[in-house]
Amino acid sequence: MPAAIWSGTISFGLVSVPVQLYPVSRDTGPTLHTVHAEDGGRIRQRRVCELDRAEVPLTDIARGYPAGHDVVVVTDRDLDQLPAVARHVIAIEAVVPEDQVDLIAYRRSYYTAPQQAGLRPYILLRDALARSRRLAVVRYAMRERESLAVLRAREDVIVLETLWWDDEIRTAPATPAPVDDPEQQAVMRDLIDAMTDDFRPEQYQNRYAAALQDLIDAKAAGRAVAPAQPAPDTSARIGDLMTALRASVEAARRTRGPDEKPTRKRPGKAA
Repeated sequence: MPAAIWSGTISFGLVSVPVQLYPVSRDTGPTLHTVHAEDGGRIRQRRVCELDRAEVPLTDIARGYPAGHDVVVVTDRDLDQLPAVARHVIAIEAVVPEDQVDLIAYRRSYYTAPQQAGLRPYILLRDALARSRRLAVVRYAMRERESLAVLRAREDVIVLETLWWDDEIRTAPATPAPVDDPEQQAVMRDLIDAMTDDFRPEQYQNRYAAALQDLIDAKAAGRAVAPAQPAPDTSARIGDLMTALRASVEAARRTRGPDEKPTRKRPGKAA
């Protein structure tokens, strides 16, 4: 288990549950650093003022906001005068149906882990959210910033999902008018049905990361690096749309087989 990145309490009503937050995901692929191509030395970034070109120590660095041709410098003392944010509290403000939060609003996921003293109310909250298929809308602070999030039940834990604020989500680009062709619509539905399957995340591997690791291993061992096969170009395979759709349906049916159907098991904790 990685180190906790946040400690505090989940607060609802008069109940407080001490918890810690752990990141759900991790980077598993090889990490490349910026280096000097001639000798492999690591490249270090220096903090240099663009006006006098002097290197600036951390103690002299502040935050600034551009205002026309000037910069408004904001100090830590200025920030301390802003409305206080409860730094160690995940405050539940509302409980909403889970289908009312669009997936586009989700940012990042964290596991919550209760301390022994709060285990019982934690389990009660987790099970109530799971059975009702609802999300708890919360505010909390991390790295001195207030964040919006939801709590949801997943298997045996409560997951905190950070959200974009509503005004941070851009408006979608204009979409074309719907296709008024019943035959094409029917064939497209057939294609979707033929491709429908259960989601098995373990079958999707990061091929780029694996290829990068193979390249690194080959170069480290002094072996020749075999060039990768170019990806097939499908951009020009449009032709007649109906012909392409029907051929795609047949190909999908051959791949899956006629009797394979998804189990439609709901992810997460079963109520």
